[in-house]
Amino acid sequence: MTRSVNCPTCQKPVVWAAESKFKPFCSERCKLIDLGDWASEKHAIPVKPELDINNLDDLGFDEPDFFNKD
Repeated sequence: MTRSVNCPTCQKPVVWAAESKFKPFCSERCKLIDLGDWASEKHAIPVKPELDINNLDDLGFDEPDFFNKD
């Protein structure tokens, strides 16, 4: 069974096979458009900040012995 997906850039159907040189894109043009969008940060993976610097005092970073704990 042949699987088909839509090109992420132009939504044109693309056959998912070894012969499909640019899969999941339909062409090199669509592939480069997508790459350009990532490079210009039009696309981004949302990331939750690991540390909110506004909460440093609440975590005890202002205590003199904070970094000496075992």
